[in-house]
Amino acid sequence: MSKKLTGNQIRQDFIDFFVEHGHTAVPSMSLVPGGDATLLFTNSGMVQFKDVFIGTDTKPYKRAVDSQKCMRVAGKHNDLEDVGRDDTHHTFFEMLGNWSFGDYYKKEAIAWSWQLLTEVWGLPKDKLYATCFKDDKGNVPQDDEAADIWKQQPGFDPEHVLFFGRKENFWQMAEFGPCGPCSEIHIDLGEERDNLRGTDHVCGVNGECTRYLELWNNVFIQYNLFEDGRLEPLPAKHVDTGMGFERIVSVLQGVDSNYKTDLFTGSLEVLRSLTGHTEKEMLADFTPYRVICDHVRSAAFLIADGVVPGNAGRNYVTRMIIRRGARFGTKIGLNEPFLAKVAEAVIAEYGDFIPNSKRIRRPF
Repeated sequence: MSKKLTGNQIRQDFIDFFVEHGHTAVPSMSLVPGGDATLLFTNSGMVQFKDVFIGTDTKPYKRAVDSQKCMRVAGKHNDLEDVGRDDTHHTFFEMLGNWSFGDYYKKEAIAWSWQLLTEVWGLPKDKLYATCFKDDKGNVPQDDEAADIWKQQPGFDPEHVLFFGRKENFWQMAEFGPCGPCSEIHIDLGEERDNLRGTDHVCGVNGECTRYLELWNNVFIQYNLFEDGRLEPLPAKHVDTGMGFERIVSVLQGVDSNYKTDLFTGSLEVLRSLTGHTEKEMLADFTPYRVICDHVRSAAFLIADGVVPGNAGRNYVTRMIIRRGARFGTKIGLNEPFLAKVAEAVIAEYGDFIPNSKRIRRPF
């Protein structure tokens, strides 16, 4: 990469790449999943295409690409307590995705993943790994097809194909229904990113340390799972992918934290101007800064989608996030109202890509 890409450029690169490969760019759905009583918030990219996968809806296109707004603060996916403790968790985040509804399958999905990562974005080929499915229960065929396709990619190290079981490499929409193997792409960030150095652990993909980072998951939906455990091939095979936007931005910008990307630069600068801390002082006590930046961004987008602070349900979550952000402000000496000033930085960063974020104005 000859120059440092901005977060907005990286998002647009992803969308443009797949549009060039015949995909229809679709807007993010609301954080409030209309018509789906099973979810409090939209928590993944596949939510807006769920009915297509189960066969109750169709789209006027067979290929799609998007960047989906997601919230994970309730139910099965709840990252609230992890925010601030590390550099990768968020309550609000974006999921980049490309989708095929009975059109292309593993060959194209894998080849395009490799092309985008290595040719467009210039990631080092020798640092990338691919995981494929090998059933630890022994009743679903091993995904040798995906493994063989990975080995055919130009410059890919065949030794970097690794097999994992159901926990890591098999995806189910629910307890029963559409499902299939998946293939994750990981990057080796280097020994210096191993947070467990000095212990007797062994670094590796899907290991306990932070040296290897998952970037992208390609899900190949090809089976229907029945209550009695039977798996039958679906009449059409689908591709469902998800790439953590904040993660790929941190890798492409060469920083060791999602919160050190330009997605959070404005928020952090506002906070430092209020606390008077130097950058060194901020990084020495980074947890409150991470929590505040995350929570303000989440609350701002919730309010933009009509979820105002309240006493019940989704509205209570917005209020809780705002109160939690304010409470962490007291840990760095902020005892007067300050969240609105941070929200203005969020609007400045995201307003052009997600227009309704401009509705936020002064939400706190």
